[in-house]
Amino acid sequence: MHESRMLIDGVLGAGVSGRRFENVNPATEEVLGSVADGVAGDMDAAIGAARRAFDTTSWSADRDFRAHCLRQLHDALGREREAYRSEIIGETGSPKALTYATQVDVPIDDAIAWPLKCMDFFGWERDLGTAQFLGQTSRRIVAKVAVGVVGAIVPWNYPLEVTLNKLGQALATGNTIVLKPAPDTPFNATRLGRLIVEQTDIPAGVVNVVTSSDHALGEQLVVDDRVDMVSFTGSTATGSRIMEKAAPSLKRLFLELGGKSAAIVLDDADLAAAARGAVAAVSAHAGQGCVIATRLLVPRHRYAEAVEAAAAEMAAVPYGDPLDPAVTMGPVVSARQRDRVLGLIEAGKAEGARLVTGGSRPRHLPRGYFVEPTLFADVDNSMRVAREEIFGPVLVVIPFADDDDAVRIANDSHYGLGGAVSSADLDRAMSVARRVRTGVQRINGGNWYAPDSPFGGFKRSGLGRQNGLEGFEQYLETMTFGLPV
Repeated sequence: MHESRMLIDGVLGAGVSGRRFENVNPATEEVLGSVADGVAGDMDAAIGAARRAFDTTSWSADRDFRAHCLRQLHDALGREREAYRSEIIGETGSPKALTYATQVDVPIDDAIAWPLKCMDFFGWERDLGTAQFLGQTSRRIVAKVAVGVVGAIVPWNYPLEVTLNKLGQALATGNTIVLKPAPDTPFNATRLGRLIVEQTDIPAGVVNVVTSSDHALGEQLVVDDRVDMVSFTGSTATGSRIMEKAAPSLKRLFLELGGKSAAIVLDDADLAAAARGAVAAVSAHAGQGCVIATRLLVPRHRYAEAVEAAAAEMAAVPYGDPLDPAVTMGPVVSARQRDRVLGLIEAGKAEGARLVTGGSRPRHLPRGYFVEPTLFADVDNSMRVAREEIFGPVLVVIPFADDDDAVRIANDSHYGLGGAVSSADLDRAMSVARRVRTGVQRINGGNWYAPDSPFGGFKRSGLGRQNGLEGFEQYLETMTFGLPV
């Protein structure tokens, strides 16, 4: 029951061209179905609808009505949970086990619910009291108001999670939205459009969903003056282009971009447990996660032990059919992505890294876009496999001399999204973690992920934060009023 239509101005339709494009299952290479192939005219209409809805309706001002609509959407998503589970497995290749966490259940449960709660306790206005200026006494009030029209551009790795976290916060704060899903994973977004039309009172134009086989169609959201903000999750290269194209209009940007995170294992840590955690992270969803720690940093005097432990864990990764509950790693999303990953593996070998295990297409899986779980040793931090975001199941092991050297290597990166530190001494682990320039850190396996927890990065990992109060506020503008006393 895939939804093939786009949502523009409250109407589900086939789009201007009437064309469709195919959605392919990356585990089987079979066609799941087709979906409307949007063109420039569709995007123009969607932007116009969002602009009209923001400028001429009470959506941005009526918090009670927004809360009512968001509760309806939250309930509708819950009723579609199992349909979403099947759909996400089919179009992303995600293991079924992962859908019970960040792929499906967590965003359905929390991504709308938390902004709803935030609407109740957030300080929409504050009174600064009185002040004198040039002999006049005035009262000052600061108010938070919606930014306006938000263009939301979503990646293919965790499409429902990213979409709902953008949507929940943007709608709760009173904005209208044009959503552009990735061509590889359109069905979760078109299903959302159908739910909005059929099961909520969200007014026409408040949410628009434009699917297209053309990645570049999202650029209209960046250059159109009717769009006030672009909320983008994806590659650093695309994020950089968005900044360039958005510069003339000075529109607000939220950019959650790439990462090359480091897991630092200090010399007093449980090395086997750290290796097990690193391999589990890099193999989950075939390494297609921006925050995954794909560099394992270990003490030089324990290097051979670390490589051996990681190799044993990597060889034991259960991968294959994502519908198998025992499988923790499925395919990468497309043939193009598979070939890119394999190309970077070849680059690592050419630069002198030692391939310990994996590195090829698995012979026992002739169909599907699979890459073997791969481990590199003897890696220098200057190599491409240590510097570039591979977005595949590839882990590199790098030695360090002491805590200072570990911090230096971790920070020697264009990225600064995530990381991890392991130590028997929690204070020591925290001391090291505070010196690593990243947005989030896992300490001794601790988890930071939750809807009230801000997520984002430093350096080329992006601008702004998703979730938390910081994420809520980035969809708001500030107005200051002066009133006579």
